[in-house]
Amino acid sequence: MSTQTEQSPLVQEVLTANDHYVENFGDKGSLPLPPGRHFAILTCMDARLDPAKYAGLAEGDAHVIRNAGGRASDDAIRSLVISYKLLGTREWFVIHHTDCGMQYFTDDVIRGLLATSLKTARVDETGWHNVTEDGGSDEAKFISFLTISDLANSVTEDVQRIKRHPLVPGDIPVYGYIYDVKTGRLIEVPEATEAGRAA
Repeated sequence: MSTQTEQSPLVQEVLTANDHYVENFGDKGSLPLPPGRHFAILTCMDARLDPAKYAGLAEGDAHVIRNAGGRASDDAIRSLVISYKLLGTREWFVIHHTDCGMQYFTDDVIRGLLATSLKTARVDETGWHNVTEDGGSDEAKFISFLTISDLANSVTEDVQRIKRHPLVPGDIPVYGYIYDVKTGRLIEVPEATEAGRAA
């Protein structure tokens, strides 16, 4: 339990939930380090996605790597390589989703917003806008935000990027799916799965 004297209500809620979790932790402390089902999922950080539920996972089953858009960034590939090389995963999934926030802006849009303010922006029918213009940074021009213009294409691109990476063995299959946020269903992207076929 934290010893901080002043905690936000959110911190208190999280720590209370953790106390309840600890009460029912059982023998999870003896789970082995490698994932028991030997696979990994690369998916989006969107709060509507719960990979444990949509993929039937329990603690210890699989590696779940999350970032904005579920994109095959350098860091995501770093994690996948470690997952395979040191922890024995043998199959990987790339799962993007419908209504992804990464579809609603471009690199130029977010770079422009960050150049004039670091505060949270808002969106309306005319697009994204800063609430205040109180500083900012042009460092965003050095970042590729890996935005998405076509979902099926982004899944295929990411599977292809993973498969082409020189540190990824050819015998690892990589499957491509889109999670439908309205139904909870995983929809295969056949072109991605074909591109991700094991050699």
